[in-house]
Amino acid sequence: MTHRLPAYGLFAAMLAAAGLPLYIHAPKVYVDDYGVSLAALGAVLFGLRLLDVVQDPLLGRLAAALRGRRAPAVGVAVSVIAAAMVGLFAVTPPVAPLLWFALMLTAVFSAFSFLTIAFYAQGVTTATDLGQGGHLRVARWRETGALIGVCAAAVAPEALGFAGFALAFAALALAAGLSMRGEWRGPVEAPAGGFAPVLRDPAARRLLFVALVNATPVAVTSTLFLFFVESRLQAPGMEGPLLLLFFLAAALSAPFWGKAADRYGARRILLLGMGASVVGFVFALGLGAGDWPAFAVICVVTGAALGADMVVLSALFARRLETIAPGAAEAFGLWSFVTKATLALAAATLLPTLEAAGFEAGTRNDAQALWTLTILYAGVPCLLKLVAMALLATAPLGHDDEDIETGTETGTGTNTWKTSSTR
Repeated sequence: MTHRLPAYGLFAAMLAAAGLPLYIHAPKVYVDDYGVSLAALGAVLFGLRLLDVVQDPLLGRLAAALRGRRAPAVGVAVSVIAAAMVGLFAVTPPVAPLLWFALMLTAVFSAFSFLTIAFYAQGVTTATDLGQGGHLRVARWRETGALIGVCAAAVAPEALGFAGFALAFAALALAAGLSMRGEWRGPVEAPAGGFAPVLRDPAARRLLFVALVNATPVAVTSTLFLFFVESRLQAPGMEGPLLLLFFLAAALSAPFWGKAADRYGARRILLLGMGASVVGFVFALGLGAGDWPAFAVICVVTGAALGADMVVLSALFARRLETIAPGAAEAFGLWSFVTKATLALAAATLLPTLEAAGFEAGTRNDAQALWTLTILYAGVPCLLKLVAMALLATAPLGHDDEDIETGTETGTGTNTWKTSSTR
């Protein structure tokens, strides 16, 4: 079967535009425009992630059950996410703003979860069809598209306003849904194994744990980015350009990380990317008012490092699933929960901590509040990245675990990764 890989990039761009930017823009909008407290927003975001404890496994089962009818199911979910984004950003809350925030985010997150699970599971099937090198090819298109989508979502609110951004997202969702027509199918013969194949497998468990710890710094910095630029750097108006620079660096670097992993080994390349992030966070600790040019350099370094995380780690997990859970949908329900849980944890802990330290958005803050913001924004992610590096360095992926594309399962349940070329 011939696959249209650019369609995977466009669909990933749509999902990314509805994912991470929600944690960057939505809380600040509801603080600035409707006066909702940071602590209340953090509680809502954390509560929605608790819902995912039940919801994501069920959505994984639903995606597995509908693998023979994915196209109409995806069409419904795309419609829901588009409508909810319009409601969140383009509609004045008809009820209490905090309640409206919770309702719209529930719809967005539920549709996002189902679409992400179905999309990544489809990627496993497509990569198998493509043969040798398939997982990195799919990952490059998918993750590069996702990063481009985040770049667009980072600047669209500044250029179009939040209402314009929401309407543009709805149009993107329609285009992405249409582009994937004919791609939605699943291995009907694959058994529904639930989470058990992943949780029993040492390599898959460690990859999930690495993903959890490694994604948390991104969640932390995403949640606090606007506050850091506005209050610590005292550079209002630079939030959009700096955010764009960060994600643009990630998008431009993504294809190169994939090729480097194919040539030099996945573990080595991931550790290199993580190390670059640590260097960036260390330098961010010393920034103060007016240091936005130095922060721009840090955005380039840490953004490029994010490209390695997104392309290589997801390809490793997808390749492992091809061996232990061919259906993939339920397993990606677990992956979806793990990655989103980091954002919830960040929102639930960071925003109340900032508020307790006396921090107030949009006003002049004292030295203690600004130092708390700096420690949370740069110090905490630095420590978490170091933990993630240690976990990855000792991950039981097999004797030749530097590589991704072909492998055989050993008697211990780990995988021996072999090299292949995607060129």
